[in-house]
Amino acid sequence: MESKATINNVTEFIFTGLFQDPGVQRVCFVLFLCVYLATVVGNGLIVMTFSFSKSLHSPMYIFLSSLSLVEICSSSTVVPKLITDFLVRIKTISLKGCLSQIFFFHYFAVAEILLLVVMAYDRYVAICKPLHYMNIMSHQLCHMMVAGSWLGGFFHSIIQVLITMQLPFCGPNMIDHYFCDLHPLFKLACSDTFVEGVIVSVNSGLISVFPPLLLVSSYVIILVNLRNHSAEGRHKALSTCASHILVVVLFFGPATFIYMRPSSSFTGDKLVAVFYTVITPMLNPIIYTLRNAEVKNAMGKFWVKKESSVVGK
Repeated sequence: MESKATINNVTEFIFTGLFQDPGVQRVCFVLFLCVYLATVVGNGLIVMTFSFSKSLHSPMYIFLSSLSLVEICSSSTVVPKLITDFLVRIKTISLKGCLSQIFFFHYFAVAEILLLVVMAYDRYVAICKPLHYMNIMSHQLCHMMVAGSWLGGFFHSIIQVLITMQLPFCGPNMIDHYFCDLHPLFKLACSDTFVEGVIVSVNSGLISVFPPLLLVSSYVIILVNLRNHSAEGRHKALSTCASHILVVVLFFGPATFIYMRPSSSFTGDKLVAVFYTVITPMLNPIIYTLRNAEVKNAMGKFWVKKESSVVGK
């Protein structure tokens, strides 16, 4: 009896894409290109500003810089391919390319989730244990947390890919999506994928359930503790937490809709996926910078200094 790996006859897949109308695809090409450039530039400015600004080396900004870097990587996993596919009639991707896209997409997504949890813990310590904040949130611990987030994303993603690699694909090869993801790909396997689907769902479920519970718990504790703060302290804390909560909702809302329910052929899934693969990475730097005067001032000073040094040369 042949093993699953030996009956794999598919070497490439074809995406159905978002839209079929050529005119709509040309409009989407321009629109999504602008969004992607805004994502890279916006998050890139945050990373550069935090890297070179001496006043923004506190734990919160270390995490925010790491989050912006993850956003660039996550968006670059899917969006450039999507943009170029708007210009071609047949949208193909190799089997290896498909597996690579799945790996990196889940890698950066889970790294982002874990970073959001770390950022919530940072706010909890800052608001609930302000006198011990610098002792608890040392730079060494911050960097270990960032490294742990990236490492957690790697282990989660490698499990997903190793399971997917064992599936046989002997045709058809049409993926009803605009990028490679687990549910659409499982539908093409020419074997029963119940066991693999359960493992993948449990793996994704752990990430989709426990981090949000930790996030909600931390913010509930923060809100309860804010009763003992002054009006000015409450306003500042709520302003910071509001940015975090908004980013969490924008990320977990669409992602939970996709991954925490039975697989379906509902075409709206693709439009929901656009939100967390294309739109959310662009919104995060806007949300954080517009609501944080310290970040805006530091970015202004940094770029004025850079321009002055260029003119001086």
